[in-house]
Amino acid sequence: MTDILLSADAEDADSPHYLRALTDMADRRTVVAGAAIYTDNGIKLVEKGARIDSRLYDRLVQHKLREPIDRHLSIENPVDVPSLLALGQTLIEQETLPAMLAEALGSGARLLEPLRSLPLPSAMACKLTVMRDQRPTLFQHSLVMTTVAVFLAVKSGLSERDCSTVAAAALLHDLGVLHMDPAWDDPDHKVVGVGRKHLVAHPISAMLMIRDTQAYPRAAEVAVLEHHERMDGSGYPRALPGADITPMGRILLLAEVVAAFYEKYDDMPAQRLSLVLRLNHRKFPSALVAFILPLLQEEVARESALMPLGNDAPRQIELLAEAFAYWDQLKAALPPDTAAKSSAGTAFAFTDSRLMALQKALIEAGSHPRHQGELLAQLQGDAIGMAEVALVGREALWQLQSILNASHRRWPQLSDRATPADAAVADWCDWAMRTL
Repeated sequence: MTDILLSADAEDADSPHYLRALTDMADRRTVVAGAAIYTDNGIKLVEKGARIDSRLYDRLVQHKLREPIDRHLSIENPVDVPSLLALGQTLIEQETLPAMLAEALGSGARLLEPLRSLPLPSAMACKLTVMRDQRPTLFQHSLVMTTVAVFLAVKSGLSERDCSTVAAAALLHDLGVLHMDPAWDDPDHKVVGVGRKHLVAHPISAMLMIRDTQAYPRAAEVAVLEHHERMDGSGYPRALPGADITPMGRILLLAEVVAAFYEKYDDMPAQRLSLVLRLNHRKFPSALVAFILPLLQEEVARESALMPLGNDAPRQIELLAEAFAYWDQLKAALPPDTAAKSSAGTAFAFTDSRLMALQKALIEAGSHPRHQGELLAQLQGDAIGMAEVALVGREALWQLQSILNASHRRWPQLSDRATPADAAVADWCDWAMRTL
């Protein structure tokens, strides 16, 4: 890990979005400066004992502070360990996924026990309080993900101490999101350009905040940095292959996906997640997936109502077929030795390998577009079968979108079409952006 590179890419500790959230929160609960707050060049901005509120935002945002602001604040009713335990118990009682995990372990207490020894310095408590008050969906996601991560840690046989480290990493993994524009969480808002760069950097930001407290094991820092990596090397921010992802990082990356599916989908989350994990078996750690799949299969058996997802299947199959056929057409028009001359780090090699890997996964799942015509005919009237085909199609289309996003992120110069290979990738990306 190159700390200089990480620090250069990370956002400032007190970004405008975080300062806005903190000062807006301070309009509704008492927040007081426990020490004077200075700019990095020694100008005093806030006196010790002064009340913080949104009227200070403009003054704070215009300066770089000597230290992160939340080192110096006293907050009314902050997040603490007892409140985390109480909220965790409520989740187990009210939410499907934590309840399922608690049942599998024999009690909710086993899921929550690692939180009892959680270090919570005042600066970290401040961040979590801002998240709880200003970004409640993000806060709940962090708590739910903590239950999944602890479940996986317990099932993996980790020690009590390591389970506590996993719990801390899971709870704090999305601190970096507090420094992003809240618009990213709007499903109708497409994150592009600088916004996507900030999204990719948020694990780095969170890792640096955790390191700054000097209260958590290094394993927690690294796991947070790795929570969006993938076993096949397609994740971010470092595109690590599975062999280089730490055991706790593997737990967090799977826990993130599991929690996200139950938050995103009200209809058939277990069936959707089961399909994604089986279809993408190269992306996720198989030993950990083996702890999750049996629970999902039990949940699928209990799901009684199916949404009319099967209606989407024919169009999804058509789009996948077009995507693969258009790429084949673009490749065929290139000089014969293009593939041989394209090194592993080029946009062409990346796009070609990702599309080939997706086609291979679909073939292995019996879901490649060229196999689906006959299958759709056989499934007419079978709502469950058609729904499963549609779910596979949705996941495959999402992967096409991820290839598009990664290409734009890694090779922003593609639109220059400097080489025939770059032009082929740019043309495919343009098609995907228009069509998907």
